[in-house]
Amino acid sequence: MKTFNQSDLLKSLPQQFFASLAAKVEKVTEEGHDVINLGQGNPDQPTPSHIVESLQEAATSPVNHKYSPFRGKQEFKEAVANFYKREYEVEVNPNTEVAILFGGKAGLVELPLCLLDRGDTVLVPDPGYPDYWSGVTLAGAQMETMPLKEEHHFLPVYSDLEKETLEKAKLMFLNYPNNPTGATASQRFFEETVELAKRNDICVVHDFAYGSIGFDGNTPISFLQAEGAKDVGIEIYTLSKTYNMAGWRVGFAVGNQSVIEAINLLQDHLYVSIFGAVQDAAITALTDSQRCVLELRDTYEERRNVLIEGLQEIGWDVTAPKGSFFAWLKVPDSFTSVEFSDYLLEKAKVVVAPGIGFGEYGEGYVRVGLLTDLDRLREAINRIKDLGLFK
Repeated sequence: MKTFNQSDLLKSLPQQFFASLAAKVEKVTEEGHDVINLGQGNPDQPTPSHIVESLQEAATSPVNHKYSPFRGKQEFKEAVANFYKREYEVEVNPNTEVAILFGGKAGLVELPLCLLDRGDTVLVPDPGYPDYWSGVTLAGAQMETMPLKEEHHFLPVYSDLEKETLEKAKLMFLNYPNNPTGATASQRFFEETVELAKRNDICVVHDFAYGSIGFDGNTPISFLQAEGAKDVGIEIYTLSKTYNMAGWRVGFAVGNQSVIEAINLLQDHLYVSIFGAVQDAAITALTDSQRCVLELRDTYEERRNVLIEGLQEIGWDVTAPKGSFFAWLKVPDSFTSVEFSDYLLEKAKVVVAPGIGFGEYGEGYVRVGLLTDLDRLREAINRIKDLGLFK
């Protein structure tokens, strides 16, 4: 059988760092070991039953067996606008300031294709979500990193960025609550971001994937709550984390009209729209009781507390995340992040994600997901304790 060569564009895409981690885990699992996987970012709880039932009912409607409107159902966009008004007191025009997405990831990868020309500059957080890099590469753009350091609460320090870099930059990615660090952002930080973006003509893309997951009584802040935010950017929201709908692939972008129109135009050429029944179920998620959202947040907070307190008890100097469903933990001085990840897998059969996979400034850390039950978290802690690394 003839093998056809991949395009230069595909060959240029960044390597999937976590594919190698998955291969290591699969090998150990196939050998018959009981592996506790804390390295993944896949929600472990089912979608709430009232959302599933909404999908089941909507799937029987012949209207949903046809092509959906190219740019999504009007009722869905209105539900998004009402959601932002209710949750964040942000006014959104459903006709011009909402774009329906095939999951948040699709929007994040699409944005550079919508707004950038070859050679343009993009500011990306380091460490950060690796799929930001994919969209930049597909657009033929150039990345400049914004270091996220613990001493600055994992927020970029804009005064450290070179003037020439800011002048060249056309796009900036931010993400709070943050993957992988679990950090959160303040209203003042977002106001500074708006000021910076206005001065330098930068479009801000705020990845709000973990917008519902804040701890210790603190509700994460939307970028759009900062005055002037819609003048300079958008926010991308996914139902994957808030409502355990990761496999449903549905989300939305909200904000600047010109950016929303660019997304819609690109998607006009790529898709028709999301299955109508999924959109109907998404409407149910956004508009019905939010008790399931609060219960899920409480579940993650309980898991966070068990994990952090347990690791501290065995002598590991760790800090509790303020949001998201991840913890960002320093590795022992004698290890790199990959070496420590490999060591835990080999000796304890516990999977964590090495920080270097999220960027240069991720070195020295591992990411741990709060996506397994309390008994398995406690078992993982005991296995790590038995290694005798922490005294």
